[in-house]
Amino acid sequence: MDATLAFPLLVGLIAVALFFDFLNGLHDAANSIATIVSTRVLRPQYAVMWAAFFNFIAFLFFGLHVAETLGKGIINPGIVTPQVIFAALIGAIVWNILTWIFGIPSSSSHALVGGLVGAGLAKAGFSSIVWSGLLKTAGAIVMSPGIGFVLALLLVLIVSWLFVRQTPFAVDNTFRGLQFVSASLYSLGHGGNDAQKTMGIIAVLLYSQGYLGPEFHVPFWVVITCQAAIALGTLFGGWRIVHTMGSKITKLNPMQGFCAETGGAITLFAATWLGIPVSTTHTITGAIIGVGSARRVSAVRWGLAGNIVVAWVITMPAAALISALCYYAVDLIG
Repeated sequence: MDATLAFPLLVGLIAVALFFDFLNGLHDAANSIATIVSTRVLRPQYAVMWAAFFNFIAFLFFGLHVAETLGKGIINPGIVTPQVIFAALIGAIVWNILTWIFGIPSSSSHALVGGLVGAGLAKAGFSSIVWSGLLKTAGAIVMSPGIGFVLALLLVLIVSWLFVRQTPFAVDNTFRGLQFVSASLYSLGHGGNDAQKTMGIIAVLLYSQGYLGPEFHVPFWVVITCQAAIALGTLFGGWRIVHTMGSKITKLNPMQGFCAETGGAITLFAATWLGIPVSTTHTITGAIIGVGSARRVSAVRWGLAGNIVVAWVITMPAAALISALCYYAVDLIG
């Protein structure tokens, strides 16, 4: 490909990646704000501004381990071409839009991983896959909601014991204030884990085109741009999914909202430090189900929770199929 065409194509692909990052924030806004909105601690318009701010500043608190996993730990960087990245992004974007339209809280993270896998398989077969990174990520599909569930459940039990002598009114007032802290922490975890996925995509694209030199790394301008894109997406909010996450699964009070957000935030912080691209959607859903179960098992609408689990299971293969088809189409045209 001639150099005069390569740079405009590169800029276009970076724009597509940032559009995915924006959609990620839009799609996953509910993860950060559903509990604080459903407990009426903050109005939706203020909640999205609160979440967007903490999404943006997340790069100040975390390393770039997740970006490195996405950049070189899912498919072999040596097989990456602009066509592979384009197909991967289209697979993830199409799946995100479909699930957003129908209000299904699926995972943007695993849509992107699925997109990478599908494009990699279409390009170079099974040899393109970095199995250690893919299995680590796939394992997180099961573990992140489970860990969120257990932590939120334990937090509810601990908090209930600590505040057993307080009146319901006093407990409610205390946790209305504390929910600002827990929502901030969760938004930090969301911005820290999710924005890094797009950073990894852009960085491996730059690396494959020789713009990063011999060593893979994530330039600072990529970090800032990706954090801004996801924060902007969060600012626009995903109201269909907010309704599902915030009230359809189970009804929450401020104490339960605090426990769900805190349990989810701890899970995200740990995963981000370990470089595991987990799903913020999976994590907060597991945490919300955990606090609902602490009240009573029947408080959770298990049928809806089951439908969400089905969406989790099919996200990676569905995005992989779309991206593989896209790669073949681009290859035919090219």
